[in-house]
Amino acid sequence: MSGLQRPPSDFLDKYHGEEAQPLYTARVGVSGGTTGHGRASGIARSDDGALVTHLRLPAALGGPGGGTNPEQLFAASCAACFHGALVLLAERRGLVLADVGVEAAVTFARDPVDGQFLLSAEVRVSMSGIDRRCAAELVRGTERICPYTKLFRGGIEHVVSLAPEPEPEPAIPSGRNPSIES
Repeated sequence: MSGLQRPPSDFLDKYHGEEAQPLYTARVGVSGGTTGHGRASGIARSDDGALVTHLRLPAALGGPGGGTNPEQLFAASCAACFHGALVLLAERRGLVLADVGVEAAVTFARDPVDGQFLLSAEVRVSMSGIDRRCAAELVRGTERICPYTKLFRGGIEHVVSLAPEPEPEPAIPSGRNPSIES
């Protein structure tokens, strides 16, 4: 792929404002698929068409597997964001990281507090060719700036709402076929 570039390290410059400054919003919709259940057979599609993936209930939860699941997508998002923030932070400190890996594990579990469900996450970073103390400082610094690890620590501002009803289709008088009338 040509044209791929990492963001400049000044992307990490502190923002001083009174409200959050939106930089990008991702929109993904999920339909129910063949079972009418988004988690078991859904299809996730981004508004720009770059993401189209079939969701499947993992075998560990009694499903057939054979597709991705929400926990994998969340883990991938977390690992990618943490990796990017880590590289930018290292660059800002004048370090070049040659061999960095970030693995995120997201666990879907039962919640002992309310008897329902919860997610937990673990991020594991591997770096070679860098002093362990320096590597640990980079990981801790990245944990403070990565939006995903900030979400793990403090929650996320969120809104859940029912979408407005779509406008009804205009009624077609009986006996007329608009597709053949012009």
